Amino acid sequence: MSAIDKVNAARANNRPTSIDYITKIFGDSFIELHGDRKFGDDKAIVGGIAKLNDMPVTVIGIEKGRNLKERMERNFGSAHPEGYRKALRLMKQAEKFRRPVICFVDTSGAYCGIGAEERGQGQAIAENLMEMMTLKTPILTILIGEGGSGGALALAVADEVWMLENAIYSVISPEGCASILWKDSSKTAEASECLKITSQDLFSMGVIERIIREPKDLDSKLFDGLKHIIEQTVSKKLEQPVDVLLDNRYNRFRKFGKDSAAYLRNDE
Repeated sequence: MSAIDKVNAARANNRPTSIDYITKIFGDSFIELHGDRKFGDDKAIVGGIAKLNDMPVTVIGIEKGRNLKERMERNFGSAHPEGYRKALRLMKQAEKFRRPVICFVDTSGAYCGIGAEERGQGQAIAENLMEMMTLKTPILTILIGEGGSGGALALAVADEVWMLENAIYSVISPEGCASILWKDSSKTAEASECLKITSQDLFSMGVIERIIREPKDLDSKLFDGLKHIIEQTVSKKLEQPVDVLLDNRYNRFRKFGKDSAAYLRNDE
């Protein structure tokens, strides 16, 4: 598949959303929690507590919705600042009880409307980045569809970041890139290739740790297999002393800066 094919696959209407993953992996154990305790409840972000077999965890997902009515209610997965503050509230609660945090990301980007800006969208995202870097509990982020700009990064400062095979992760949409670089939206396919947004590109650069293979029908094999490796991974992270966990998380991002520079030199 070309990069633009993967973009279209990540945006497909029939693609499972965060709620699908939460339901299939955690079942009836998931209890949703609402509100940021400052403004309101943003339905673009779903979060709560659940059990991964016998392990209590905090689960947070960016939810696009599965039909037009749901998508309008969820603001098409574009979260407001209160959504990111809700996510951070749940993360700090998880830290208090040493519950692992598992995030599912699927968004074209944070909402950029006037109301969101007035309520501190940039600050809310920045606070998440800062707090997640020093959160004293394991964090795992899985990109299940689109991972767009700061809206995705606000839930992706993690110990490990995984991507589904046909997911994408980028600082800007291919359409936005084409409009800026070439002033021509018809060059979206070319922009998709240049941006290096596919799971294979990002794995080779060290941005992500794992690619999750997608069966043709995204059936129970995917969810069962994902549940198993999530449990294995977070269990190992819980065994690490907190100072080692935080050092590894910090070094993960510092190391990426060096590796990406080397990758770009080699690519040239």
